[in-house]
Amino acid sequence: MRRYAVPIAVGLVLGGLVHLTTVLALPRLALEDAFARVERLGPANQVHLIPAPTPFESVLPQLDPSFAHAACRYDLSQTPLRITIPLAPDYMSVSFYTRHGLPYYALNDRAASQRVIDLLLMTPQQRAALPQDEEITAADRLIVESPAEEGIVLVRAFVRERGVLEAVTARLKEAKCVPLV
Repeated sequence: MRRYAVPIAVGLVLGGLVHLTTVLALPRLALEDAFARVERLGPANQVHLIPAPTPFESVLPQLDPSFAHAACRYDLSQTPLRITIPLAPDYMSVSFYTRHGLPYYALNDRAASQRVIDLLLMTPQQRAALPQDEEITAADRLIVESPAEEGIVLVRAFVRERGVLEAVTARLKEAKCVPLV
């Protein structure tokens, strides 16, 4: 039995290393990731409605059919973005992801001071280049720093019943994801 212990232990360690490497590398090597799927919806720096998921097809995996979804694929290589999202009647959330699906910021409708979520999205370098205005405090403007130049902003709006779906999607169509001028 002892002569089999070392080969079994080596096999288990090698199998564990191969499994761990595969699990960590696969998201970066996948050709059909979320970023590529959202890219097909339209150009960058614009909000696009995501079609409701069906049992046979969904733009993004695990979309909740109780929510209406919109996405903005952003590119911060040229300029920061101003993101403006009017609130829906019920719950709404905004999530920020890097190009490889790493979530780095999220907020919901409770964070909005008005009936709109208004924020600036920029890289740390772009934020450092902002002029310091003593009269504008951090509470006056929400700035989200993206760890990467490319990523996705995903907006989810709860649809309480099918009768309010049109009103909720109309609010999502009003959302803006535009370069800061």
